Amino acid sequence: MTVAILPGPAPQWLLLDVPDAPEAAQRLREQFTEARRFPLLEDTEFDELKKHGPLLVDLRQSPALASLCQLDAQSWPGLLLVSATPVESLLAHLRRMLTVTLGLHHKALLNYYNPHTASYFFDGCDPRELSCWLGPISVLRWFGGTWADRAMGCQGWQQLSNPRLPVPALETEHGLSDRQQIRLQECLLERHVWQWSRSTGHDYWVLWEYLQQGRALGFSEQAVVDGWLWLRLQYPDDRPVPGLVGGSQRERLDHLRRLWQDDEG
Repeated sequence: MTVAILPGPAPQWLLLDVPDAPEAAQRLREQFTEARRFPLLEDTEFDELKKHGPLLVDLRQSPALASLCQLDAQSWPGLLLVSATPVESLLAHLRRMLTVTLGLHHKALLNYYNPHTASYFFDGCDPRELSCWLGPISVLRWFGGTWADRAMGCQGWQQLSNPRLPVPALETEHGLSDRQQIRLQECLLERHVWQWSRSTGHDYWVLWEYLQQGRALGFSEQAVVDGWLWLRLQYPDDRPVPGLVGGSQRERLDHLRRLWQDDEG
C-alpha cells in the first residue's frame, strides 16, 4: 500500500518493529548496508533477544530508505523519530521506555515501537506524560491505528509533537497511569477480536459485541472468553442470561451452554 508523505521535518530515525516484520530486517541488511542500526535490546536485561528485537536505524545516511519508510510504511513498520540528541542519549531514553511497572508489584515489557501499541499507549498520555515519555524526541510518527481501525480498513498516519513541558526525566521502570493501562488493555481486547474476525470470517463489530456480553457475564479468563465466543457464534439468536450457576468462570459457561442446548432441543 502506498501512502502520502507527511509534511514537517524529515524523520532522522526509524525504530523498526522487527518482531512484527522480520523480513524488513532482512531487507535492511541486504539493501541498505549504509544505514547504521542499533539493536534496542542490547545492553538491557533482554540482551539475549537483541537479534530478534527492534532496531534503531539511522535514516540520515540513507535517503532512499527514509523515503520508503513513508511511501511504503506498511513494509517498514515502526516509529519514525525526529530528534537532535546524540544517538547514545536517544538509545538510553528508548531503552528506559521498554520496561514499565503496573501498580506496586508488576513489571512488563512495553512494545511501544509497534504501530498498533503506539496508537493506544500514546493516546493514553496527557501533555505532561507525553513530554516525559517523548523526552529527547521532537516529533513521533507512525502509520497505523487501533485494531478497530485496521478491521475497518481506515489506518493512517499518526503524528505527535513533544509539548516540551518542564517534567522530570523518564525513570527506569516508569509507572503507567491508570489511563495508559486502560488503553493498553483495550489494545489487547481489540486485537483478540480482530484475530477472531480474521480466523472465522465473522464481522469484527459483531464479535466485539459478543465479547462485551461475555465480559458483562464475568468471563475474563482467555480460555473461557474463547469458549464463550464459540458458543455465542453457535447460538446467535439466544440472549445471555444473568445468574449463571457455578463457582468458576468455566462452570458458569458450561451452565449457559446446557441452558442453550436444552432450549434448542
